[in-house]
Amino acid sequence: MTGDAITEASSRVYEQLRGGDLDYATLLDLVIVLDDHGVSTPATREFLESDPADLSRVAQAVLRETSFEPPFAVEPGWWRTLEEALAVVERDARATGVTGTLRLNVPDWDPHGYARVEFRGAYQGNGMAPSTGSDPVGALADVADAAQEVIVEMIWRAWPVCPEHDRGLWVAHLDDTVAWRCTYGGAHLVAAVGELPSV
Repeated sequence: MTGDAITEASSRVYEQLRGGDLDYATLLDLVIVLDDHGVSTPATREFLESDPADLSRVAQAVLRETSFEPPFAVEPGWWRTLEEALAVVERDARATGVTGTLRLNVPDWDPHGYARVEFRGAYQGNGMAPSTGSDPVGALADVADAAQEVIVEMIWRAWPVCPEHDRGLWVAHLDDTVAWRCTYGGAHLVAAVGELPSV
């Protein structure tokens, strides 16, 4: 769901739900803003057509039905998780001789407010929604993928590479572990992300 007014009204509802102090007026404001933008869902209709006893349930349904994604400003911890993941991936870049700073950024031109890994002035493609930072292990996998994409684009060769087979590695997300995996010779794990040996 796009639109600053919708995001702001949805964020207020989300924050009040998180704090356990949702009030009727805040949810009403969101439903009105959605209606002004031509958005009608089963939950907004329920709210307008009845006097729901469980405001929290209806508010959660409205946010879910409108695919609300809290921005980083509302969930700053998610940004910190992505930054911590990038620091882990950067250890592998340094260990393998890649020079240049990896940064996490939300470019002005991104209409969704997605985080992107920047390297030598270039950005990885699709970006990462704020909720990517809600799971540290998943965040590490996504950030490693993103960093790999932009590094390869800028250095014009595979990165990182298997020391045994000299083939490009891929990110493997295995339960609570994120590792670099070689798919050559029957496939094998090379190292956990952040623990590649120095070259």
